[in-house]
Amino acid sequence: MNYGRQIAGVALDIESIKLSPDKPFTWASGNRMPIYNDNRMLLYDPKNRRLVTDAFWEIAKDLPFTVIAGTSTAGIPWGVSLANMFDAPFVYVRDKPKDHGLRNQIEGIDASEGLDGQHVLLLEDLISTGGSSVKAVQALRDAGGVCNNCLSIFNYGFDEAIRLFGSLNPPCNTYSLLDYATLLEVAREREDITPDQIRMLEEWRADPFNWGAKHGFPKVEK
Repeated sequence: MNYGRQIAGVALDIESIKLSPDKPFTWASGNRMPIYNDNRMLLYDPKNRRLVTDAFWEIAKDLPFTVIAGTSTAGIPWGVSLANMFDAPFVYVRDKPKDHGLRNQIEGIDASEGLDGQHVLLLEDLISTGGSSVKAVQALRDAGGVCNNCLSIFNYGFDEAIRLFGSLNPPCNTYSLLDYATLLEVAREREDITPDQIRMLEEWRADPFNWGAKHGFPKVEK
């Protein structure tokens, strides 16, 4: 079963992924980008939740782990669903430690005990530049876990993300249910976008952070 193509079709149907090279979106960074991704919309319909969870299971069943972790907040529901399928323990990773109490960053375990060498499989909804995901991997390792695999629903495939995951010691593997090339292939087959728009979207993937300025959509300074 080709889960990536199925998820691409669903994401385009419900517009959890939007392609708009003519009127690009402004990302949090201020960069103007022709694609916007909101995987949280996949949570609404139980059929879509099952599709994504089944796709994660297909990858996870061949990986070593004793604990499943989700990133806060977007990775939590997918991590819980997958942990239930495997009857496995679950934790989630905050973007930074709490500023009160025990100052936990990993929730679901006693901070004084940590993960004690357990193999942890990390779930993320989206990998863009990879910074937040890599921080979550490092937090799990700092808590005593062995985290060498990260799963995501979608991955833009940016060079920066590849570099960051590879710079970890040891490097962390990434597995994604849907990638950009598959998304464009499905959108093209469905005729959701024109040939000219496809060319613009392919240009963006080749040079994402300069694409906007080249096409008259300069970065929005904040």
